[in-house]
Amino acid sequence: MSWNMTEMDVIRWSEARGIIQNSTSEAQLRKAYEEMDELREAITKRDKDGIIDGLGDVLVCLINVAAIEYLDLTQCLQSAYQEIKDRKGYLGKDGIFVKETNG
Repeated sequence: MSWNMTEMDVIRWSEARGIIQNSTSEAQLRKAYEEMDELREAITKRDKDGIIDGLGDVLVCLINVAAIEYLDLTQCLQSAYQEIKDRKGYLGKDGIFVKETNG
């Protein structure tokens, strides 16, 4: 199943439950934060099924935000990629990305 088909399935599921029509971007973002916390817990525990569930739940919330805002999440991702694709640098041992500079 493709990303676009799955994204549309999520939107249809959310519309059938009144989420797109009756929720707000802020409410869906709060829900995404809750799901991110569950994802963090699953990562900490190294619970692979929990990680899969958490990632999926966060994506559902983000798809809902995009739909509420009349945006296409794939286009948002493509826009972000266009912004970062030519960045040079590395992730240091401290977990911080260091951008390469021209000077």
